Amino acid sequence: MLLDRGAAGEEVAAVHAPSNTQESAPFTPDSGQAWVRLALALLIGSVGGAGMWTVVVVLPVVQAEFGATRGAISLAFTLTMLGFGLGSVVTGKITDRLGIVAAIGLSIAFLGVGYVVAGLSTTLWQFIAVYFLIGVGTSATFAPLMTEASYWFERYRGLAVAIVASGNYVAGTIWPPLVNWGVQRAGWRTTHIAIGLFCAGAMTLLLWLLRTRMGGAKARSHANAPPPRVDLRLSTNTLTVMLCIASISCCVAMAMPQVHIVAYCGDLGYGVARGAEMLSLMMAFGIVSRIGSGFLADRIGGIRTLLIGSAAQGFALLFYLFFDGLSSLYIISAMFGLFQGGIVPSYAIIVRESMPAAQAATRVGLVILASVFGMSFGGFVSGVIFDSTGSYAAAFVNGLAWNALNVTIMVGLLIRSRLRLALA
Repeated sequence: MLLDRGAAGEEVAAVHAPSNTQESAPFTPDSGQAWVRLALALLIGSVGGAGMWTVVVVLPVVQAEFGATRGAISLAFTLTMLGFGLGSVVTGKITDRLGIVAAIGLSIAFLGVGYVVAGLSTTLWQFIAVYFLIGVGTSATFAPLMTEASYWFERYRGLAVAIVASGNYVAGTIWPPLVNWGVQRAGWRTTHIAIGLFCAGAMTLLLWLLRTRMGGAKARSHANAPPPRVDLRLSTNTLTVMLCIASISCCVAMAMPQVHIVAYCGDLGYGVARGAEMLSLMMAFGIVSRIGSGFLADRIGGIRTLLIGSAAQGFALLFYLFFDGLSSLYIISAMFGLFQGGIVPSYAIIVRESMPAAQAATRVGLVILASVFGMSFGGFVSGVIFDSTGSYAAAFVNGLAWNALNVTIMVGLLIRSRLRLALA
């Protein structure tokens, strides 16, 4: 890979600047201290990731209490995703300007207040609206935290980003059963208030420990971060737009099985419980995929890793078209989770490899916003296609077409990076 000459010059200047050297001396990338920070970041992501999963569990009981339609109560999930996407950009900007401590501090406030207000809500629309705040609070524990972790590592950067990104899937594993248990024992209102208080308390403690490990008042880890490794000779705005389009396209394809596998199994006569098991299987193998993609990215780079994951995701979608037996669907769902789990973190790695560190959190936030839009649109359009055709076959084909667009963009970036290297 080729270093940008201007960025390399900045690195040399940073090395000879006494103040920067003094500030960065106590910390060494890939050190034991970096791994401690990473463990704390994973815990923060696993706790703060609650906001992405609780609304799915409480939808039926909240719908029954307010006498609402399923469509109306589902708006709570829509606003959660909207808050998560927009919040990724806002908290990313805060991370670039003020540091990760300020961004996570905002997350704590939004999650704590949001959950308590949700538990005290007296109307359906109050409950729905407040989930936008919960989505914003959750956002800081994903894209900004992934970017922050990338500053602590050089040799194992890809692995570090993947581990932090896995916090979202860990949250999806531990929070739904806990929320269900709380709803059965104490009701959804008390459960919401308890989650808000726990998240605020636990995350405050974890953030204090992380801040201590980062040197107290020192706010920005990217001040002495290594320069970009890859020179694509594209402006940051152009590359950001290309990555956003790629993110939308891969997530439209990704949404088809994730959003509709439960309904698909019901239509085939296997029952929704089987579909729920397949979805859980996807998430479990998604964790394996994220960790594995981190190892791979450290060896071959983010662009190649994302290209491999996207191509493999397309093959899994293709298998859904030809096999619909119960055993086959379990196997394909496991394959799909194994293939797609590492795609989204790879975007954060590409940003860090090819853009200035001072802009990374904001740029990653924009790409994550695009991915949220892709997931939302993909789930919606797959349902529309099913309503029009009476089958999910055309929806799988639609996913394959969008996935092909993602592969095309990644191939173009890979060719451009290799051409730049050859010219150098």
